[in-house]
Amino acid sequence: MTKLVLLLAVAAGIWLWWRRQSRLRPRMPAAEARALLGIGEQASLQEVRDAHRRLIARVHPDAGGSAELATKVNAARDALVAELNRKRA
Repeated sequence: MTKLVLLLAVAAGIWLWWRRQSRLRPRMPAAEARALLGIGEQASLQEVRDAHRRLIARVHPDAGGSAELATKVNAARDALVAELNRKRA
């Protein structure tokens, strides 16, 4: 019984931490994400991924870019992929 209570407490702690982290991350509007990646409104998932790869190759910190810009590019990709997945479902 003690193990079960401990397991539930750990699971609740992880869930609360995850919820807090997801609220702290700023959400990027889809229009801003498209503008950043340089793609149109009707872009497919493959086009989003290709645009992300091209841009991240230039702005990644290992390629002389900044971590902040790379984070924005990744957030743009994540926002658009999530939007496309919602449309599919």
